[in-house]
Amino acid sequence: MTSQTFADLGVPAPLVDVLASQGKNDAFPIQADTLPDTLAGRDVLGRGKTGSGKTLAFSLPLVARLAGKNDRRRGRKPRALVLAPTRELANQIDEVIKPLAAAYGLVTTTVYGGVNQKRQVDAFNGGVDILVACPGRLEDLIGQGHASLDDVEITVLDEADHMADLGFLPGVTRLLSRTPAGGQRLLFSATLDNGVDKLVKRFLRNEVLHSVDEAHSHVAAMTHHVFAPADADAKKDLVQTLASGTARRILFMRTKHQAKKLAKALTAAGIPSVDLHGNLSQPQRDRNLAAFGDGRAKVLVATDVAARGVHVDGVELVVHVDPPVEHKAYLHRSGRTARAGTAGDVVTIMLPEQRRDTLDILRKAKISATPTTVTPTSPEVVALVGEVAPYVKPEPVVAQPQGGGRSQGANAQRKRAERAQGGDAASAGGGRRRRGRGAGGQSTDAPAAAGHAPQGGRGQGQRSGAGRGAGAGGGQRAGAGASRSQGAGRSASGSPTTGMVVGARSPRTNRRAQG
Repeated sequence: MTSQTFADLGVPAPLVDVLASQGKNDAFPIQADTLPDTLAGRDVLGRGKTGSGKTLAFSLPLVARLAGKNDRRRGRKPRALVLAPTRELANQIDEVIKPLAAAYGLVTTTVYGGVNQKRQVDAFNGGVDILVACPGRLEDLIGQGHASLDDVEITVLDEADHMADLGFLPGVTRLLSRTPAGGQRLLFSATLDNGVDKLVKRFLRNEVLHSVDEAHSHVAAMTHHVFAPADADAKKDLVQTLASGTARRILFMRTKHQAKKLAKALTAAGIPSVDLHGNLSQPQRDRNLAAFGDGRAKVLVATDVAARGVHVDGVELVVHVDPPVEHKAYLHRSGRTARAGTAGDVVTIMLPEQRRDTLDILRKAKISATPTTVTPTSPEVVALVGEVAPYVKPEPVVAQPQGGGRSQGANAQRKRAERAQGGDAASAGGGRRRRGRGAGGQSTDAPAAAGHAPQGGRGQGQRSGAGRGAGAGGGQRAGAGASRSQGAGRSASGSPTTGMVVGARSPRTNRRAQG
């Protein structure tokens, strides 16, 4: 099939110039198929494989059609809306649209959760042409009166199947219902299951279907490998070897904790690595993705949060350190390499006990790969690693300042000093002693009971009489606290205290502790 240029497909000259400056001259199949219809204003349902160029396929008509109208943006009312399931994908889409929009002086912004909403509210107030948003935060801002979708002329729903997987379709349905019925709507999805077909029937009018590949097809330029180390220790060595090359690579883990742990271990071994998972704040995510994108870190260790929406050029290798739980996740993880016509390799590491499940996932994903027993020095591994990157000495760990979660007030510091002095005295005297009060209110010295309750609660010793004096029940009870006339749980009269330990404190503190 003869390639078509963007100019041949009717893309306006200013946008063609922007694409040319980025080295993009010829359209990919999904772009060549959809652009004639989307530029003409028709509703389109596009299905394409991961990495096929869908983002540019809807970004070009979005900007071109807005630029062809003389409407001016108004505060709180964007003219175009792109809905995406994740923050990472929203940022990626915005990065594609922004230079195209700048050619016509159009303004874009992103809206998603996990960050302070002030910047987003200010952007709405200043006027926005193109809004790229995640459903949850956008609904929040609309509910607060900061945004309205009444003027939306073009709506794009990207990765609709992933939104369905995340349970976002009810929110997406409510948002689409807020857009004008006569606007243009573009929906891009790998599949039409899990309720996506209902969105198509309800919101798209006389839509044109463009399907470049099967719903779950993999990229032809992708080479798949299944490596079978002997055990967990051998797997650990294999992972470090696969991460040691010079090109960028993404390692997928199943849990946030393991992703963070592996990134730290690789960095300590001289392989600069960053992690990406749901426990990171948005600034941390941005910082780690920037380090991976500019080459300061060659390895990104991620959970499935990065399986969609993270596009960094030059990712030559994807490693499923932990095999995914289902075949769609496998395809989307793998799609971080071999993007936009480039080649890439995908490795799945399979322990003996994971063999059955892993082969089942590959079968459903229509991947043909024969498991190979390997070690870090096997020829198959060495060939994938290629040139080994030089060792990078880890930056020294900066000691965290004192006070993380500890009060630094004068009273708190005084108490810590008293505890330290008490510990020194206990060491010198052969045991720790506490100050208590007898039934008559006089201070006495008594050994600390084994069941003495910590501040804020009653210990086992209180249940056996540790917290009662002679006045609490008419006589002392036997037990761990019999030698003490009063504990933390009750006052001398038997009335409850706050549970604080009454000891050698100031009169004011003791009054507060006793209620």
